[in-house]
Amino acid sequence: MLPSRVRLVEVGPRDGLQNEPQPVGAAHKVELVQRLQAAGLTEIEVGSFVSPKWVPQMADSAEVMHALARRPGVRLSVLVPNLKGWEAAAATRPDEIVVFAAASEAFSRRNINCSVAESIERFAPVVAAARAAGVKVRGALSCAVGCPYEGEVHPDRVEQVAVRMKAIGVQHLGVADTIGVGTPRRVQAALERALKHYPLAEVSGHFHDTYGQALANIYASLELGVASFDASVAGLGGCPYAKGATGNVATEDVVFMLNGLGIETGVELDALVDAAAFISGVLGRKPVSRVANAVLAKRPEVLA
Repeated sequence: MLPSRVRLVEVGPRDGLQNEPQPVGAAHKVELVQRLQAAGLTEIEVGSFVSPKWVPQMADSAEVMHALARRPGVRLSVLVPNLKGWEAAAATRPDEIVVFAAASEAFSRRNINCSVAESIERFAPVVAAARAAGVKVRGALSCAVGCPYEGEVHPDRVEQVAVRMKAIGVQHLGVADTIGVGTPRRVQAALERALKHYPLAEVSGHFHDTYGQALANIYASLELGVASFDASVAGLGGCPYAKGATGNVATEDVVFMLNGLGIETGVELDALVDAAAFISGVLGRKPVSRVANAVLAKRPEVLA
């Protein structure tokens, strides 16, 4: 039996736009988030409180968070790398923060210049501060099935990081196929290790579509009962570790599939496509999403 309802975490405004080469202004980011809320998305990852030196695309995250008109029932999250980032984020009243670690030692050292164990130790005071403030902490476990430097990642590594994340108080674990090399059985194996230490409701999937496997991997996750997934409107974002790769699976494609399975999401597809068309217009290109392009192609052209 597949879940009857799925919770979608919209990561386009953060994980998507962060990896777009073209910067997007704060006003357009605010408009995107407002459109996503109007489409029925209730979990939205808005920004990142990392150094603007390293991620200039997210330098205006505080401005965006302060400018948003929050709808009842909508939860906004931000990525926080350290205590300084937490202090800046806390002032914007996020409902949830995201901390991250990798299942690959090589990726951790290349990405944040420390071991996996050291990265988790660094996050311990951030997690403690957030939880003391009543803010939920979600952990993102990158390279859970494959690494651009090490190749295939064994499920044992996923379990080792899950144990460490749980020990410092991370409440939810997102299992991420960062470079999109996962296939259904490999994804299930990684999720099964996470589920040994986290309850079903606190494990989610985050799949990139580099090799066209993201929807298949979501279906494989549904078979395990996993009912929470990250997705990115219009397929925003590339993957800096896999040349020519697409970003996260497009939210429109996921909603279309789930609708076909009779699984509720609370998301209105046409309004979501409108949001995809809006941000794609800002970027000056078509959406990556096949569903968005198919829906838009069927709409009558608006004559000037």
